[in-house]
Amino acid sequence: VHFPDVERVEWLNKVLVQAWPYFGTIMEKTFKEVLEPKIRAKSVHLKTCTFTKIHFGEKCPRINGIKAYTKEIDRRQVTLDLQICYIGDCEIHMDISKFNLGVKGVQLYGTLRVILEPLLTDAPFVGAVTLFFMQKPHLEINWAGMSNLLDVPGINVMSDSLIQDFIAARLVLPNRITVPLKKNMNIAHLRFPVPQGVIRVHLLEAENLVQKDNFLGAIRGKSDPYALLRVGTVQYRSKTVSRDLNPIWNETFEFVVHEVPGQDLEVDLYDEDPDKDDFMGSLLISLVDVMNDRTVDEWFPLSKTTSGHLHLKLEWLSLVNDQENLHEDKKGLSTAILIVYLESAFNLPKNHFEYSNGECGTKKIKNNKYLKKMEREPSSFVLLTVGNKTQKSKTCNFSKDPTWGQAFTFFVHSAHSQSLHIEIKDKERDSALGTSVVCLSHLLKDPSMTLDQRFQLDHSSSDSFIKMKLVLRALNVEEPDPQRVKTGVNASKLGPVHVTEKAGNQQKFSSPQVSKVPPMSKDSATLESLPKKDSGGEDLDTKDSSGAPVPCETVSNLDEAEGKQNPEHGPPSALPSGAAAVPTLPVLQEMRVAPSVTSLGSLPSSCFELSSSNLDITHNGTEMPLGEIQLTVRYASIRQSLVVLVNGCRNLVPSSNRGVDPYVRIYLLPDRRWTSRKKTSVKKKTLNPQYDEKFEFFESLENVKKRTLDIAVKNSRPFISQERKELGKVRIDLSREDLIKGFAQW
Repeated sequence: VHFPDVERVEWLNKVLVQAWPYFGTIMEKTFKEVLEPKIRAKSVHLKTCTFTKIHFGEKCPRINGIKAYTKEIDRRQVTLDLQICYIGDCEIHMDISKFNLGVKGVQLYGTLRVILEPLLTDAPFVGAVTLFFMQKPHLEINWAGMSNLLDVPGINVMSDSLIQDFIAARLVLPNRITVPLKKNMNIAHLRFPVPQGVIRVHLLEAENLVQKDNFLGAIRGKSDPYALLRVGTVQYRSKTVSRDLNPIWNETFEFVVHEVPGQDLEVDLYDEDPDKDDFMGSLLISLVDVMNDRTVDEWFPLSKTTSGHLHLKLEWLSLVNDQENLHEDKKGLSTAILIVYLESAFNLPKNHFEYSNGECGTKKIKNNKYLKKMEREPSSFVLLTVGNKTQKSKTCNFSKDPTWGQAFTFFVHSAHSQSLHIEIKDKERDSALGTSVVCLSHLLKDPSMTLDQRFQLDHSSSDSFIKMKLVLRALNVEEPDPQRVKTGVNASKLGPVHVTEKAGNQQKFSSPQVSKVPPMSKDSATLESLPKKDSGGEDLDTKDSSGAPVPCETVSNLDEAEGKQNPEHGPPSALPSGAAAVPTLPVLQEMRVAPSVTSLGSLPSSCFELSSSNLDITHNGTEMPLGEIQLTVRYASIRQSLVVLVNGCRNLVPSSNRGVDPYVRIYLLPDRRWTSRKKTSVKKKTLNPQYDEKFEFFESLENVKKRTLDIAVKNSRPFISQERKELGKVRIDLSREDLIKGFAQW
């Protein structure tokens, strides 16, 4: 059984173990010959810095798994995600002015992304290697020396977080390390690729949050919730809503997304307290799904807590080279992003007195010590400002021609009126060495909305320049693919469905998780909206007055012929435009129920035939098989997850003359939440699609044994189409299978 997603690479770990002593020798040499002189040059106080002991220990880093991306990316690159774990016994000591500092052990783990691009037709076949962490890696350091001052809890945490921030500033997205492997390879576009898009998060409201405030240790009060939202290293905090377990925020946040797949939206809710804020639940949303769906408007259940739902509206904004999208937004939202590639500066003055409007300054300096200090080359950094946001570059020490090599992004509200303000400052004296203002309207004159040139510095010497590349891109909410299975907002626009009453029965349509998902219309006792937890009413339960459920998964997607065959039941009352007709209960009762979970699990045949019993397809009075699906299922004990590999389907039955675009949808019943649903890509115009896509459900083996796999093959058809959506389904009772051994069957 082959699972192509995350692969164990024991052979690579064996190579690392064998090569580690040699790597340690190289690093010892690097510390002494490269790092030590650099540290000494940083400051006068560090001139006596000496490494007294450098030993990288016996324990080497371990790679727990590698995930390779080849299909979702450019054909000229290979992307690898390495799950790195390092619990090291390294020991490094150094002396600084009679003080002894040291490290005697490091723990580091995180996911390192490695991108090999561009692929070449001649040796070395790869132009460059790019490395970065998707999120901040977890880091713990055992300090030594200085009477273990750094082991004091407060200082220890502070020093670890400072080093984590140091790593993040260089190695966590959007920062990258790019190493060219071929001579004369231009790596600027590899180090600073244009972001993939922007995610706009509307934090609307929450409900049924857990109570965290205690009075006198017993009486529970209402909490004061706020939200922290994160993508990569960028974090925003919402306002705090006082004394409310159903808070309404109505706030909007925007994040630049650099890598998809890879980056996720993290939301944590906290109760604000005078001493320590209490955790109230969290949420992790894959941005790949949002990018594909364009707009998602959902109530999401909070994890790591006992109750609570969070209402978010998520919009994916593509970056387009189109000036028509740059009109100013009346709500104050961003309409574009500006990407600044800060390269270098030339001929900076040694101090701000040296030149004033091109002439030598007249200010006299009496202090000789200060004069010597000014004769040094400047240590410069850059402040970049657009609107009310200012970002700071790194500092280049003692150079009048500094090279920064950094990228910055800014949200732009009005490209026609806003400007980029540049100020170069000297770290030693905090004085301005030059300024420049670039109106963004200049970018609009260029068809590609790009400027790559030297800019003359004002309030500096006459031959002082700064070299930058500016790229402006409009933000565009694209219309979703009408043939794509839509989640979120399209479903939520449907109003309440009034179903015809018959024989005293009053029916209502409800979400599969009525207890957890707040209905859209809370004041209606008998009618609820079509569920918005899935695509366009994909999964509906029907209930009559006795409460007995009638299992059916294609309620809203019946053929028009169904209505013609049953004219006596009468049409349902008027539906909103775009909604498929919903049959009344007697129609549902005439449809045969799918085979039971137990009967499917005990099939003597090794072939899962797609069930046609709930699709009401007959041929000469007999039930027709709808084709077969090949599945590989096993439980991965190390990852604590159920792994389902969808290989492909064969001999599917077309639902229309125009052909079908099949995809596979998977639930691990009884969980039917939108966030838990898995689905493959859509294969166009084929009855024998090949997927080879892997999905994981992170549950304990004990829990998985109690669950049922619900797998449906569906037709991706236009939202307003009357074609049948479901092509067939199968259910597998996992309690009857040997999941550790696994099975692969048609």
